[in-house]
Amino acid sequence: METPRSSLKWLKPSVEYGPILVFFAAYYLGDLFAATTAIMVATAIALGVSYVLERRIPMMPLITAVIIGIFGGLTLWLQDETFIKMKPTIIQTLFGLILMGGLMMGKLFLKSVMGSVWQMHDAAWRSLTVRFAGYFFAMAIINELVWRTQSTDFWVNFKVFGIMGLTFFFIMSQMKFIQANVIEGKKTGEAD
Repeated sequence: METPRSSLKWLKPSVEYGPILVFFAAYYLGDLFAATTAIMVATAIALGVSYVLERRIPMMPLITAVIIGIFGGLTLWLQDETFIKMKPTIIQTLFGLILMGGLMMGKLFLKSVMGSVWQMHDAAWRSLTVRFAGYFFAMAIINELVWRTQSTDFWVNFKVFGIMGLTFFFIMSQMKFIQANVIEGKKTGEAD
């Protein structure tokens, strides 16, 4: 028996934020290597639960899981914190490149992900895509500055709370633009 998607509203935030909270707890109970192991295991479990409940694995968490697997594995294998600290830089840069690459190919990947929430004309989606790509590139630069100049404790707190807070602030800063461009009364799936 399939579970209706409406009853799985907890799943997306759990898959996206559960592993990072496990990382944070494991860091403060152990060290960065324990936290790296914990986030790798938690990410695999989150994707497994997502697949069991929805019979699919969301693309963004899957990309993140692959990068966590690679950089977490290198961190543990080489016993070098550098790799796990570079992971947010790689992920943010990759997301920015995916969005900009999509625009160059005439694809609106952001619309594919968020189009069921907001219906806007393609010109607005293009503008929002550029804004999100710029945000991802800026976050990659900020992560590099933080991990290269601050303590590991500071970086872990930044990774868990700073990135989440900045992401929330960025999304809230885009709401006026989104609200100004939402097509009133438009049904999802209608052509622009």
